[in-house]
Amino acid sequence: MHPSLEPLPRERATELCARLVSNVERALRGKPEVVRRAVTTWVAQGHLLLEDVPGVGKTTLARALAHSVEADFHRIQFTSDLLPSDLTGLSLPEFDGGRAAGRFVFQPGPIFAHVVLADEVNRASPKSQSALLEAMSDRSGTVDGVTHALPDPFLVVATQNPLEHHGTHPLPESQLDRFLMRLAIGYPEPEFEAAVLREDPATNTLPSLEPVLTLDELRGVQRAALQIKFDDGITSDLLALVQETREHESLHLGVSPRGALALRRAAQARALLDDRDYCIPEDVRDLVVDVLAHRVSVDPRGPVSDGDTSPARWILQEILERVPVPL
Repeated sequence: MHPSLEPLPRERATELCARLVSNVERALRGKPEVVRRAVTTWVAQGHLLLEDVPGVGKTTLARALAHSVEADFHRIQFTSDLLPSDLTGLSLPEFDGGRAAGRFVFQPGPIFAHVVLADEVNRASPKSQSALLEAMSDRSGTVDGVTHALPDPFLVVATQNPLEHHGTHPLPESQLDRFLMRLAIGYPEPEFEAAVLREDPATNTLPSLEPVLTLDELRGVQRAALQIKFDDGITSDLLALVQETREHESLHLGVSPRGALALRRAAQARALLDDRDYCIPEDVRDLVVDVLAHRVSVDPRGPVSDGDTSPARWILQEILERVPVPL
């Protein structure tokens, strides 16, 4: 087996995760849990959807993740006139001495990078979003009938503004289901915002971030997460929570098997970050809302949550209280 395909020893993988979290926190101040969950998503080989108002650090987080690893980074501004070929690239004719050589050469588009920031992803047309969906689900891009593999590792960080609806196309359920987590960054606490004003880390710190992991080390960390023990008791707890989403009176679409697998992978990555080679119930339950809320569909006739929590998140929190923690 190629060395890059070997999982790293658990202690070494945990050490590298801590190094990655610490480095990203230098650019995104005062949001340790958001940074930790973003790193968890990457370690679990998932994709991340950041839904928040402009100016809270969504782009900074994506860039900091890429700068912290020896990774290629591309930012794609999604607009209504974006074409699928603007993502995947084109096959262009090759010229020899000014004359067409009769051959076509594939010119890869910006989706061919280790970290891709899909900025304002819901502004693109459904046709362009389908090209992104192929990249996220199959980790490949198809141009002129030829499928090209994307780099490994591959992470999509997509952003959208939850308050802006003019000129947007809501993401379909099939695409939402490909995001491992959906997070909001939120406004910083006053003391951290004061530090941001003094230091402006997005301008002064972010450009100077040095990689703290190689690509091979990141691959080894990702494979180490897959080795974390997930025993039958934890599996039963996860399945009980998932089953409750399918039977809950306020949900008319529960979590799919893909969603259950995503929660398991996220829990394994969380355990690795916590320096354990086994999962505990808290690994699953701490991530239920962020991993599953965008995978369920709320019955519009159901109860209304408070103004600070979306109905899906509120219902999942209620499910966590309803399903007992295994002993």
